[in-house]
Amino acid sequence: MSRVPFRTVGELDAALVECRACPRLVDWRERVAREKRAAFRDQEYWGRPVPGIGPPDARLLIIGLAPAAHGGNRTGRMFTGDRSGDVLFAALHAVGLANQPTAVHRDDGLTLRGTRITAPVHCAPPENKPTPAERDTCGGWLRAELALLTEVRAVVVLGAFGWQSLLPLLAGAGWTVPRPRPRFGHGAQVELAGGRGPLQLFGSYHVSQQNTFTGRLTPAMLEDVLRAAAAAAGLTGTSTVRPRTGAGS
Repeated sequence: MSRVPFRTVGELDAALVECRACPRLVDWRERVAREKRAAFRDQEYWGRPVPGIGPPDARLLIIGLAPAAHGGNRTGRMFTGDRSGDVLFAALHAVGLANQPTAVHRDDGLTLRGTRITAPVHCAPPENKPTPAERDTCGGWLRAELALLTEVRAVVVLGAFGWQSLLPLLAGAGWTVPRPRPRFGHGAQVELAGGRGPLQLFGSYHVSQQNTFTGRLTPAMLEDVLRAAAAAAGLTGTSTVRPRTGAGS
């Protein structure tokens, strides 16, 4: 990424979508966009890095892993057009952080309330597995994004990959990360002190089909984490439209 500092989140996003720093990821995202899945053969794929979504003054940040090959890499928006996103946006809507429970394309009217979604890797990787080098190369974008998101007070990390990617970036941004580093787990919560004020860090299992189809992550479990994080971020007035049935195991 460019070493020139960005003045706004919009400026960063505009530069990010032009990135070609990782040859393997560039080759994969563009090949998928050319070949397409049969169900989407009449659609034009995005086939580029996928920027974050949400307002620049967000108080809550959600960190995923990377765009899905036929989800974000197709639609050009994080978690949009795939089953992982179906779970995430339904939960965000249930707790009052999204205006609608679905996300199918970039112009579907979705808005997030005080919340931004991003990832440590912005290009779709083969088998959903970025290499450590790709993670580190793309980490510069997340580092710059964290610097611009000056109102963030809480972060929800979806999965161990995002957790491990984020902690050193938070330390570099001025927050005090304990030693040994906090371990990832669903429902994990850590408060980090820093010059910008305390940051509440929450862990949740990723909204992957592997987790949601097996019941390892249920809608109630995800909503509980999002609701707690929203409260920590000062996003009052969250609600739920689903009766509580227990948080699962």
